[in-house]
Amino acid sequence: MKKGLLLIGLVAAMATTMTVSCSRDNDEFGSGVVVAQKSNLTITLSGKDVSSYKNVEIEIQEVNTGAVTKYTFVNEAAHTLELPYGSYKVIANGEVIMVSLDQLQVGGTANVDINTATSNVLVNLQIKQFSKDFIIEEVFFTGIKTPDNKNYNNSRYFKLVNNTDKVLYADNLIISGSEFFTTVKRVITPYNVEEYFPIANMMVLTGTGTQYHVQPGDFIVVADNATDHRPSNGFNLQNADFEFPNTNPSLGQVDNPAVPNAKIVFTKMTFNMIFLYTTSQEAYVIARFPAGENPDTFIQNYKYTYSYTNSAGNTTTVNSYKIPNTWIVDAVNTSRDADFLHIITGASLDAGYTSASPGYSGKTVRRKIVGQTANGKNIYKDTNNSATDFTRDSQSSLINGIVR
Repeated sequence: MKKGLLLIGLVAAMATTMTVSCSRDNDEFGSGVVVAQKSNLTITLSGKDVSSYKNVEIEIQEVNTGAVTKYTFVNEAAHTLELPYGSYKVIANGEVIMVSLDQLQVGGTANVDINTATSNVLVNLQIKQFSKDFIIEEVFFTGIKTPDNKNYNNSRYFKLVNNTDKVLYADNLIISGSEFFTTVKRVITPYNVEEYFPIANMMVLTGTGTQYHVQPGDFIVVADNATDHRPSNGFNLQNADFEFPNTNPSLGQVDNPAVPNAKIVFTKMTFNMIFLYTTSQEAYVIARFPAGENPDTFIQNYKYTYSYTNSAGNTTTVNSYKIPNTWIVDAVNTSRDADFLHIITGASLDAGYTSASPGYSGKTVRRKIVGQTANGKNIYKDTNNSATDFTRDSQSSLINGIVR
């Protein structure tokens, strides 16, 4: 019996030895060192409307071992690397040049299992050129002609978009128009465009602070009168998010009870009006009250009195208000090429101007689209230069109503 057990044990040991030997097909000259199998992995970058991949860093991580390989694409769309068999996550971040010649930040990820001599993976890049807050997507100020060729002064609007990658709240957002014009230049005292923005009006969107949330890529419309203006050749603004109606009977303003009214904090016009000039000559800003500030403290603390020498040689003194530049989250200057004299915002807020003309033409200024998010929302150009960020003399985006 003991001999039988000994024989069985010996056979088992030989079988084990043979199995181990067979598993070492990759031993180098029987050294006992296993050589890992490798693959030539070709990584290809892809992005909509991308002209060239200026500088894109790739990080390739093997998910089981955590081993990381890095490579930087410089003006190339594909590259081949030799990597051991395994399961990999590919992460891309960098800068590309679009067909529009814009240089934008992009990012993307992909996963690939490598188990053959050659492998391929496609990394789809998404634009991640996000702003920090709402930006002005469109302003309609030119006005329109009615069917009987009369000037129609209603149906103006601001369209503001969440150009970030997070939820924003429209509550307490400030919208203001400029005190000065881009087409008129005087020696104003005091005046420091790099510190503050003198205003002719201010409205504040109402809300509790977290009442009106706006998802990334979505927009709000703030209309002068949230009604259907199509009978007068205007736009259907019934579904606006806010409105700023006035009490001027000659304009036929009707308050839409279904749409919350913006609070008019300050205006120089009668009938509580905020009026957008039909000719390109104003600047518009959106801003936020910092902690401790609100409409009441603004009226108390941010008065702006200035003076200039008028055409008769006398001194004119004017009382108004000013918004500190540090409050402003976006700005757009408008002007007319033949009449342009100066930018009326700080250069860091807006370094150029856009235009829509002539008056009562129905044209608007609209911000350019540079790409889309993974879920199909537009991403808008935001370089703080309206000359390149906006398309002049555009057709209204609301020609078919407010479609979300």
